[in-house]
Amino acid sequence: MKLRRALSVSAATAALLPVAMAAAPAAQAAPAADIPKCSDLGQPHNNTFVGRTFGIPKSITLGTHWTTYTATLTNASAKELKSFELSAKLGSYIYNEGERDLSPYGDLEYWDTSQRAWKTLRQAGGNAGGTIPGPKTLKPRESVHVQLRFRVSTDLPLDQTYDAFTGLTGTFVDRYSDTDCTARGDADGGFSPRKD
Repeated sequence: MKLRRALSVSAATAALLPVAMAAAPAAQAAPAADIPKCSDLGQPHNNTFVGRTFGIPKSITLGTHWTTYTATLTNASAKELKSFELSAKLGSYIYNEGERDLSPYGDLEYWDTSQRAWKTLRQAGGNAGGTIPGPKTLKPRESVHVQLRFRVSTDLPLDQTYDAFTGLTGTFVDRYSDTDCTARGDADGGFSPRKD
């Protein structure tokens, strides 16, 4: 977790690369649910993506105020990524039994460039997050940029410490050990919620 954040921060110095905007043509179908994760097949750490976030503060005040940020994923590999899918999430890491996730207390939205409007991301179980329309493939050195915003309700109980995060995930179908599998990369940042 800490390593992923460090990589996101250090990647902020990367050169600007060609851009493919999120919410470009229609959303694509998600990779088949029966395709295993490449990490489950023993694939070492996947360095396909360089992820960056800009605008996530170290702490946020609970309430109705939105925090807006930009997340960028760049294909740092030499191959074109197929069955590419974007998703975003707002939540917190759970380390101990009895800890709760921040996600149900939060709201997450993305800026739909085609409709020029904010769109809510909410999963079926009530957690803040979901799939974002974007390109179906990502060429080498091509990037996707998504503007997101989030807030966390004052209903969030502060009887525990939250290692909270929000960000963008890119998923694609790869091949490892002669087997199709799904790989992913993240552009996320952490924050701490506070009352005031």
